Amino acid sequence: MITRQFGIPVTSPGAILRREKDLGTPLGQQTADAIQHGSLVSDEIIIRLIEDWLRLHGGHGFVFDGFPRTLPQAESLMAILTRLRTALDLAIWLEVSEQTVRDRISGRLQCSACGFTTSSSSAQFANRPVCPYCDGPLARRNDDDLDVLQTRLQEFHTKTEPLASFYGKMSILYRIDGNRDRETVFADISRLIENKNSA
Repeated sequence: MITRQFGIPVTSPGAILRREKDLGTPLGQQTADAIQHGSLVSDEIIIRLIEDWLRLHGGHGFVFDGFPRTLPQAESLMAILTRLRTALDLAIWLEVSEQTVRDRISGRLQCSACGFTTSSSSAQFANRPVCPYCDGPLARRNDDDLDVLQTRLQEFHTKTEPLASFYGKMSILYRIDGNRDRETVFADISRLIENKNSA
C-alpha cells in the first residue's frame, strides 16, 4: 500500500529470503529451515541482504517491514545508512495484541508474485484467491502455523522489544495501534509519511 500510494519501495528480510528460496539459490537453501520453523536468520546474513538491497533500491526512500528485529541489526543499519549518507526518518511501532496476531496469521494470504497480503476472510478473495494487482495466486505461507508463531512471539519479546527504547532515544519512534482495521492503520501511517515529506 505504501509503494502504491507514495512510490516508496518496501521490502522485508523475509520477502528477500523467500525469493532466494524460490530461486533455489545457495542462500535460499541455507536459510529455508530457519524460516520454516520461525527462527531468526543470523544477523550477518540479514545485514548483507539489506545492504545489497539498499544499494540497488534505496536511493529515493525505502521502507523495511519487520527489520531490524534485534539491537545488533539496528546498530548495523545505522552504520550502513551513515556510509550511504542516508537518514532514517521514521521508526513505526505497530502495537498489536497477541490474540490479534494469532487471528491474522491463521487467515493470512500472500501473493507469491508481488507480496500483496490479505485475509482469507475478506469477501473479495474468499472465492477467487487472486491478487488484485498482478493476478498472481494468493496462498497461505508455509511458515504460518501456530507453533511457528509461538517461537516468533518469544523471539519478539526477548530480541525485538528493546528496539522501542533504541529508536525512542533517537526521537524517531512513532507508536500506532495496529489492532484496528487495515485502512485506519494505513491512514495513520500515511499521515506520518506525508508530514515527514512536507517537513
